[in-house]
Parts: sequence; C-alpha cells; structure tokens
Amino acid sequence: MVGEAKQCEDTPQTCSDSYRLAFDDPDFLLKDEQRSVRLMLEWQKPEQILLDNNIKATWVVFGSARILEHQHLIDQKSSLENQIKQNPNDENLQNKLKAAESLLDKQHFYNECVRLTSLLAKTKQTGIEATVITGGGPGIMEAANRGAHQAGKDSIGLNIVLPREQQPNRFISPEYCFQFHYFAIRKMHFLVRAKALFAFPGGFGTLDEIMETLTLIQTGRIKRFPIFLFGRQFWNKIINFEALADEGMISYSDLELFHYVESSEEAIEIIKAFYHNS
Repeated sequence: MVGEAKQCEDTPQTCSDSYRLAFDDPDFLLKDEQRSVRLMLEWQKPEQILLDNNIKATWVVFGSARILEHQHLIDQKSSLENQIKQNPNDENLQNKLKAAESLLDKQHFYNECVRLTSLLAKTKQTGIEATVITGGGPGIMEAANRGAHQAGKDSIGLNIVLPREQQPNRFISPEYCFQFHYFAIRKMHFLVRAKALFAFPGGFGTLDEIMETLTLIQTGRIKRFPIFLFGRQFWNKIINFEALADEGMISYSDLELFHYVESSEEAIEIIKAFYHNS
C-alpha cells in the first residue's frame, strides 16, 4: 500500500503530511494522543512473534545488572583502589569501593544463575518445556541468557529504553531480542507465560518486579506459580516479610507464596513437587 501511494505524481496534495498513511507517519504515531495505539503495538509485536514460534511457557529470571562476571568485578575494585591511592580522602570513591566489594561478595550468584538456566533448559530436569526470559541486560540477566545459550536453547530478552541506553547482552537469541518503551507492557510479557520466577539479589527494578508479581498472585489476578528468592541472607536483610505479617499488613499464609533457596537444585525440586501436586 505504501508503494502504491508513492507512485502518485508529486503534488502539493500528495506531498502533504496529512496524505501519508497513518501507520507510515512517525510524527503522528508519536503524539501523546496515540499512546493507546503504541501500547497495543508494544504488546502485540512480541506476542505475535512468540505465538508464531510456539513459545507457550517461560522461566522468568530477575536480578541485578551490577552482579557481573568475576573478572569484571575484580577490575572495578582494582580501578577504585588505584583511584583512592591518588585521592585518599575522597568519600565518594570510598563509597564506590564499598559497593564494589559488596558486589564481588555476591558474584557467586552470577555463576549460580548460569547453572540454573542451564539445568532449566533441559526439559528432563522439570518435565516442563519452557524458555528462559530476562530483562535482556547485563549482570544476572546476562547470566540467565548465557546458561540457556550454553545448553543449546533459545532464550528471550525484554530490553527497555532507558536514559542510559541498555545494551542487549550477547547471549539472547536474536529473534527473541525485544525492546520496550513501556515498563507496564514489558512486565505483562514477563508474567503471561510464567511457570516459575527466580529472583536473585537486585535493586529497585528487581524489587518492583517481585512485589508486583506477589501482589498479582495474592489478589488472584494471575494463577499461582513458584517464586524463588536466591540468597536468604540478602533478602532477609532487605525485606522483612515476617514483620509485614506480624503487623497484620499481609497474612501469614502469604509467606508461603515464595521460597528462599541457595541452589538451583533446591528450586528445581520445589518446581517438580509443585507441578506434580497441582
């Protein structure tokens, strides 16, 4: 249709913005008034691609973009130590070094995430055919896509447009590497096919994703599936779920909506029991 329109003779009428086909007019599509159209398209494009490729179930992995491969974290720490030698009284650098040391202590989660998704990619481990899905960025997200890649399986990355551009990690299957503008639509894609959710230590984004998922399950808006928090020590320090129950803000039964785990094998055994008994 676009080609046919372009064959018309150039006149003031055919060259006007109003004459352009609506779907071929970026200025029109990017207007505030067309937000509903963009939301619909952002939902429909990945949905259509995944349906066309018969992807019906997913393993959802959340976690920090800052928990990197070991050598990257070593290099970050060494760089900061060298900077501090030149500026020993720089409080900002001292804080950054403290954070770098903390991330280095958590590096084992990157390796465990690679193990986890390598195991999940083997259907015989759980009896479930599902595809790993992540936020598409570095850190834990990269580790999850990497594990699936090493096991010879496709995986999905749902990247998001940020002020500092997020670069898709190299382990996402290219045909399933998506980019989103709207967080809300992206989160819907995370959960619509979820068979289980695995959350490694993370920041605001990870907390947001976990809490929304727990809320949707608690309120019956989505069907219950296993939720795993890797690293009890971290999560107990960050969120006092028991205090919420003690204060009457949630029910004690809500504490059963998730599991603290330290290893991939623990999570897989719980998944097998959950789906065997459901």
